Amino acid sequence: MTSAHAPSRRAVVAAMIGAGASLAMPTGAVRAASGPPQFGTIRHQFTQVEGARPVPPVAIPALAGGALDLTAFKGRMVLVNFWATWCAACRTELPMLDRLAASGRSDLVVVAVSTDRNRASVAPYVKQLKLRHLAIGFDPGGLVSRVDAAEVDTPFALYGMPISFLIGITGQVEGYMTGEADWLSAEASGLFDYYAGVR
Repeated sequence: MTSAHAPSRRAVVAAMIGAGASLAMPTGAVRAASGPPQFGTIRHQFTQVEGARPVPPVAIPALAGGALDLTAFKGRMVLVNFWATWCAACRTELPMLDRLAASGRSDLVVVAVSTDRNRASVAPYVKQLKLRHLAIGFDPGGLVSRVDAAEVDTPFALYGMPISFLIGITGQVEGYMTGEADWLSAEASGLFDYYAGVR
């Protein structure tokens, strides 16, 4: 005979199922539904930056001459990719970024910034990969990017190579992706649509 205060076997099982379901549900699931769509690879995911930071007004030397100013693109998204000639994943990703730059998406600018110390090696490398549509910049001295971002105030911390940062239409860094990614995929397009305000 069971006590009036003791839970029944059915109540205990139901409570266990409910607890298991709440443990299986990721924290912030309601918040995640209102955030950007998932985009990534088996090894890396697009990481949204909490408290988006504005891009500093720094002139990045450009391969074509002159300078690239990332603050000049307000109203459009900017995908800024940091790469190097010694990086095997960069060799795979750069042609994809070049095709993205040529895709005709008017609300997106694609900029590829070399971190190579030997600037003379960049132009032949770009020519060899037949990169014709990317805006190519140089940052060998860490003008805008740093391996140790704690030393210099920059929104572009080099957590890996390659690494791509997405600047939103307001001119703030919204998130980043380490490693090569399929920037021509439907998932990437969904990410761009989200940050362009097409929801």
